[in-house]
Amino acid sequence: MARAQAQIGPLRTMPLILVIWGMAALSMWVPAIYALALDNHPTSRSFFYSGILGLILVAMIGVALSSRRPRRGALGQLLALMATFTLLPLFLAVPFHDALRTTSFLNAYFDMASAITTTGANTFPDPARLSPALHLWRAQVGWMGGLLMWVAASAILAPLSLGGFEITARGEPGRAVPGAAQSEAADPRGRLIRVARTLAPIYAGLTAVLWILLLIAGDPGLTALSHAMSVMATSGISPVGGMAGAQTGITGEAVLFLFMFFALSRLTFSSDTAMAGQGRLDRDPEFRIGLLIVIAVPLMLFLRHWLAAYEVEASENLWLGLEALWGSLFTVMSFLTTTGFESANWDEAAQWSGLGTPGLILMGLAVIGGGVATTAGGVKLLRVFALYLNGLREMERLVHPSSVSRTGGGNRRIQRGGAFIAWIFFMLFALSLAAISVALAALGMSFEQAIVMSIAGLSTTGPLMETAVQTPIRLADLDAGPKLVLCAAMVIGRLETLAIIALITPDLWRS
Repeated sequence: MARAQAQIGPLRTMPLILVIWGMAALSMWVPAIYALALDNHPTSRSFFYSGILGLILVAMIGVALSSRRPRRGALGQLLALMATFTLLPLFLAVPFHDALRTTSFLNAYFDMASAITTTGANTFPDPARLSPALHLWRAQVGWMGGLLMWVAASAILAPLSLGGFEITARGEPGRAVPGAAQSEAADPRGRLIRVARTLAPIYAGLTAVLWILLLIAGDPGLTALSHAMSVMATSGISPVGGMAGAQTGITGEAVLFLFMFFALSRLTFSSDTAMAGQGRLDRDPEFRIGLLIVIAVPLMLFLRHWLAAYEVEASENLWLGLEALWGSLFTVMSFLTTTGFESANWDEAAQWSGLGTPGLILMGLAVIGGGVATTAGGVKLLRVFALYLNGLREMERLVHPSSVSRTGGGNRRIQRGGAFIAWIFFMLFALSLAAISVALAALGMSFEQAIVMSIAGLSTTGPLMETAVQTPIRLADLDAGPKLVLCAAMVIGRLETLAIIALITPDLWRS
């Protein structure tokens, strides 16, 4: 025990951003070794030397700050989290830019910012342009960003009642939750280490299981690993252009579909909220409303296409209709969890009925998003559920103004203060969407492109820019202005507006 504490000791005193930077530098040796195995020595040197340089810089800065101890608590960790999404991609882009050599550093920075925020915007639509090691690096950065958010949700956002926890937590947004979380205020780094030790093996184990299943289904090693990482991180990064380039067909999509359910439920972190104790999956409101959306939306799309196919006398092709139904089911689940993978059978519905599927449906699913304390982005299912309960209660009061709510204790908290906070978040999300859309339009983007790019950034669903519009948006051809605005949108969407507002509090800067 004493040896373990001695090993963790430096992590308690070193700034969190340096710890993350050091881990990112070490992770560069993975694509370096992979490129070396493929006899791609220039790419291997780029990642190996960049990793060494990063470790040297982290060591020098760590030694210079060794006598200082972090004094800003959970808010300081939240600030480090924001610095990770804005500044760390500058370092992550160095080996990527040096190995590719055919793009600008801004494009490399944008791609790394998109990956670490799990947005997965496809800056390079031609997969053949990137070497296998660069494809692995993109998926790996997205996977590490997902792990970072999974750990940060329980260790940083939950104690501050942010990231969706404000709907059920007893504390006010941006302030410590009374009780167990507040008792650890004096040692927030200890909580972070304990949470990371608990969740990191689970996250890595699930990724490994998914990778093995995809290998068994018939995908090549790199494709299977990248898709496994992308689904667990909900980044939607693929080395073969998505499901259409995979070799597993419906079998591989079914495996990915099952693992996407991890982005719908927050039961792993239920002890951090006022709804603790409701550990049954069938009683979890996020899972139930997510399952309802996943079933209802594909059925409505299928009915729409079936009626059109019936009119053109194509209803006898039952197998094509079932493929269209599966394509809708997988794609709806993918965009609801903000992964953004499009089923290889998604276009079957249009071929079957002659009708296209409106991209507005996919944008709406991405805006709703997945569960609290998961790697999914968007508004979150719990906030939608809070407003749903509040709407039901208001309709009851229209009929019986003097009625008393019959809702249980946990849902009563959601009904009152939780619904109010959820509505505030919706308004902040709408204001952010309007501001980013206006900024993009002022920089020369069309209205449709500005709206799609804004939603893609704020919901961290980058593939929307290819699937939600008739003409895919080529990010590599954009000027510097729209790219930087979109980077800001991705950071805002990943951290959420309430967390960024919490960073303005005087408690953070008073020292």
